[in-house]
Amino acid sequence: MTNLFYKPNGAWVGDLIPFYKDGSFRLFYLHDWRENKKIHGEGTSWFELRTSDFVHYEEKGEMLEHGSASEQDLNCYTGSIIEAEGEYHLFYTGHNPNPEFTEGGEPLQCVMHAVSADMEEWRKIPEDTFYSDGIQYERHDWRDPFVFWNDEAEEYWMLLAARNKEGPSRRRGSIGLCASRDLKKWEIRKPFWDPKMYVTHECPDLFRIGEWWYLVYSTFSERFVTHYRMSKSLNGPWTAPRNDAFDARAFYAAKTWSDGTKRYAFGWDPSKENEDDYADWQWAGNLVVHELVQEKDGTLTVRIPETVSRHFSNKQVAKWDSRIGEWEESEGHISAAADETFACISAGTMPETCKISTRLSFAAGTRSCGIMLRASEDLDEAYYIRLEPIHNRLVFDMWPRRMKGEAQWHIDGDRPHAVELEVPIELQADTVYDIKIVVENSVCVVYLADQVAMTTRLYNLKTGSWGCFVQEGRANFEQASLSVPN
Repeated sequence: MTNLFYKPNGAWVGDLIPFYKDGSFRLFYLHDWRENKKIHGEGTSWFELRTSDFVHYEEKGEMLEHGSASEQDLNCYTGSIIEAEGEYHLFYTGHNPNPEFTEGGEPLQCVMHAVSADMEEWRKIPEDTFYSDGIQYERHDWRDPFVFWNDEAEEYWMLLAARNKEGPSRRRGSIGLCASRDLKKWEIRKPFWDPKMYVTHECPDLFRIGEWWYLVYSTFSERFVTHYRMSKSLNGPWTAPRNDAFDARAFYAAKTWSDGTKRYAFGWDPSKENEDDYADWQWAGNLVVHELVQEKDGTLTVRIPETVSRHFSNKQVAKWDSRIGEWEESEGHISAAADETFACISAGTMPETCKISTRLSFAAGTRSCGIMLRASEDLDEAYYIRLEPIHNRLVFDMWPRRMKGEAQWHIDGDRPHAVELEVPIELQADTVYDIKIVVENSVCVVYLADQVAMTTRLYNLKTGSWGCFVQEGRANFEQASLSVPN
């Protein structure tokens, strides 16, 4: 089925566990029934999606079934898959928070093991289950195992989201390390990485491109985001690039995999309570996929997968219409000078599913400029994908920011832009920046200059036009267009 940002019927996509085999990405994911647990019962299983283009997905259903309320793996949480020793090995988190289970002294979380000859049917091996030692690591945080073969050490290594037993409570997060010769018995070792910065480092992932190693993890204590660190050795030091994240608040728990040529990051765009822009984010949502590219200095940049971009093959040139301020139009260009004010212009109706593209440049001193989404007919309401040169960042914003009556404006004022929905990028005057925005229903993903991505949700404004804007400055937009699938 065609579903760019996949979500199963009646449920949501949680953490992804990617694997590539036979020309297809096998995307195992935590299947969250959420409110439908009243029908399906408690517990979380691994389901599987398959895709070769990130446009068409085949849902394979439940692949790793969760246990009963009296078993450790009532919830089968995040882990990894490795092909080794003549079969496929699946390591996952067993989690059971029920008081009647934990009263027996069992920790909340542990590492569990399953195997398969073909990745179609999985056999659990309960005797391989193991827990934190409770000595150097806390007992109840022992999850998200990532397993790989370490050529240098000639043994399998397992990275874990763990917490040290000593130290300030909110700084005990570490990436735990275990080692094995046979994938059955594991030796618990000192942390692989222990920066003393976060509560924990969820969904650790590790890969190598050329001479660089990349350590990927997600946090919720400083901000909800997937980070990465880089090193030329597994022993570190693990350094942070200037922009150390793949996206912003609405792309979480990303793990990566390669098809042998390109590497992709697989995360989820969280939904919001009551499908309201001003409500709280929820756990789980829709699948989002970014392509990762290694730059000459070893840093990673993010761009739209080529197959997703090509999917929007029916191109419609902008039809400039209603506007605020003075705009100059020439073939393939539209520009505005709004040195002391705000100017915007409508480019036509925006369908539910589309890709918007333009090449944008701005003059020195410009405060902000960018693209409007779902703008009202009078241009008084819209979402804004905004470049802010003064702050060197890409920002998601909306206007108005609080849906209240006029009588409340002077009392409550307007909210600031969504501070977690901002991405750093160096912005230079008189430089052309390519921007691509993909929207499908409430999911919106922005790619800027083949460098950064920013995912968000569009709930309250359901329909409207798209267009361009500039505030206190001058901007030029070239080749502005909207594309839809054929």
